[in-house]
Amino acid sequence: MNLFNVYPLFNIHPVKAEGSFLWDEKGEKYLDFYGGHAVISIGHNHPYYQGKLKEQLEKISFYSNSVQNELQTELADKLGKLSGYEDYNLFLCNSGAEANENALKLASFHNGKSKVLYFSGSFHGRTSAAVSVTDNPKIVAPVNYSERFIKSDWNDIEQLEQIFKTQGNDISSVIIEGIQGVGGIMIPTQEFLSKIKTLCEEYNAVLIMDEVQSGYGRSGYFFAHQEFEIQPDIITTAKGMGNGFPIGGVLIHPKFEASNGLLGTTFGGNHLACAAAIAVLDVMKEEKLMENAQHMGDYIEQKIKDFPHIKSIRRKGLMIGIELDRDCSEVRKELLYDHHIFTGNSNDKSVLRILPALNIGTQETDLFIDALQTVLNAI
Repeated sequence: MNLFNVYPLFNIHPVKAEGSFLWDEKGEKYLDFYGGHAVISIGHNHPYYQGKLKEQLEKISFYSNSVQNELQTELADKLGKLSGYEDYNLFLCNSGAEANENALKLASFHNGKSKVLYFSGSFHGRTSAAVSVTDNPKIVAPVNYSERFIKSDWNDIEQLEQIFKTQGNDISSVIIEGIQGVGGIMIPTQEFLSKIKTLCEEYNAVLIMDEVQSGYGRSGYFFAHQEFEIQPDIITTAKGMGNGFPIGGVLIHPKFEASNGLLGTTFGGNHLACAAAIAVLDVMKEEKLMENAQHMGDYIEQKIKDFPHIKSIRRKGLMIGIELDRDCSEVRKELLYDHHIFTGNSNDKSVLRILPALNIGTQETDLFIDALQTVLNAI
């Protein structure tokens, strides 16, 4: 049997990782400035994280959600305190797409409506409803298309108001990323988010904030939307939540009523996943990683802002989009193969996406800065 060939792969085979570095089977060392799509939040193989997982493995690694699991309670308590959403409830699942699926379903259960408003440039996942609110026709199969899903332009208040004026009574929810990642580090304006919140309240629609990539301290706030003092009805999270262990979550406003069987999952919130997620929160708090994300993001921007071929820098904390005056693919390849540095791209071909671990330091960061300068100067 062969693998189903759906991933374009770099010819690199990592076999070891520590902190912000990877090593391949030949012993070559690479700087990880992408974290596997912002998944590695506290660095590879953080000793505290490793210890928590090993400790849990010696006890119990899995049982279904038909029994009590005190680790889920501990995770909910710590997540509520660190995020500032102590009065919300938590549903645990396995991924960002699954979190968004459950959020969309819960919203529809809540108000009995069926339409969903999403935005240009969005990415919310590859499963049924999640991919239907993702702005990429290449990954939306015919079975996923439906008139229930309405697209509006990013940061376009006039179009947003017009859609609500004509279809607002049928809109169950609005789903929006705290910062668009795949879309190219696109940041919503305060006015845009405020208008969405106002319209949701006026038309009894649920505001779902997708913080799968932009959450967990990535922006310098626990959730990116908190900079704008907007309170969503539902918040989804995943990626950095488990530092590589698959876990996702839905933070749910107390106005939503739970009932037996309303939502469910086999693997979500299992013992190992909770141990990983608790370790991440402990490290974030102890090492003040949100503050570090703000500090190191500022540091990178100040160092690179005058480099040639950079048109703009779109950034919150360590969620960074470097817009070049050309397609970024060659720059990305040179950084990887000539300088051994992992970076990312986006649907905007000119944007180099930077998502390092939140505990990155100046020593590792200077390696990236020097390499980027060398590559850009050589163009």
